[in-house]
Amino acid sequence: MTKSKKIFLGAVVVFFVALFYASYDISRRTTFPGSKPQLQERLRKQYVPEDSSVTDSVKTQK
Repeated sequence: MTKSKKIFLGAVVVFFVALFYASYDISRRTTFPGSKPQLQERLRKQYVPEDSSVTDSVKTQK
């Protein structure tokens, strides 16, 4: 092999290692979109307080 082919092969190997590392790093820092609750559920949980009464204080008429 000539010197230029060896340099090219080395650059290809370094490129693929860097590409693999970047892909792995990105995949570790992000989450799958399906694993998150939907937007409406997140907003409701964040901005709408839960009902503080344990039992219903309104009696129904029969």
